[in-house]
Amino acid sequence: MELNGKVAIITGGGSGIGRATAIAFGKAGAGVVIANRNVEKGEEVAQFIRSNGGKAIFVKTDVTQSEDVEALVNLTVKEFGRLDIAFNNAGIDGSHLPLAQQSEKDVTDLLDVNVKGVWLSMKYEIAQMLQNGGGAIVNNSSIFGLNGYPTWSVYTATKHAVTGMTKAAALEYAQQGIRINAVGPGPIETPLLEVGTGGNPHSYSGFVPMGRIGQPEEIANAVLWLSSDSASFVTGHTLPVDGGVSAQ
Repeated sequence: MELNGKVAIITGGGSGIGRATAIAFGKAGAGVVIANRNVEKGEEVAQFIRSNGGKAIFVKTDVTQSEDVEALVNLTVKEFGRLDIAFNNAGIDGSHLPLAQQSEKDVTDLLDVNVKGVWLSMKYEIAQMLQNGGGAIVNNSSIFGLNGYPTWSVYTATKHAVTGMTKAAALEYAQQGIRINAVGPGPIETPLLEVGTGGNPHSYSGFVPMGRIGQPEEIANAVLWLSSDSASFVTGHTLPVDGGVSAQ
């Protein structure tokens, strides 16, 4: 799949799934804008893409702040002239505790990043894409946005929100040339999962029908397809990429 001439934003592009997707987009020929709170990681990914012949810039971005997200889109257009694709990937998982033991701060942070951050990103991305005549947006939901899991109640709620927001927004813009979908990753070997499992992300392998956890590149491939013209008749869909977990 080629994205020559396309311009893409990836939030949370400094590590894990975001990093893998940014690199995949760069290889496919897109101009890539990496948005990340961590400057060192974001700059490293942009430099890696450029050193391999791609086009990429880094923009320090906090997706919970409207001025940051608006500036991100404006800088994208200033640098590349347009915006065609966005992967709204930035997210956090919070504390793994029963609902009644969650702190108000943790809940507020989860809602701010995982729900408000996706809403703000789409708000400014869609406004720009309408000026281009269309585009493709992929949001990072989760298998937690399709099912319920104990001790993950608030995180699960935020990912259900992403899944629902994806469906509704897809219907709102279906006749205006903007396709909006989501991916639903299962356990993926990322720094986030490593922290959440106490250093052994592969401990989740027994939870997966395929008997292993996934790799970031496997999610990146799904995002690349949903963003490309190969998925031209797909909108409002959350695509599980989970080794069969959601089929159980």
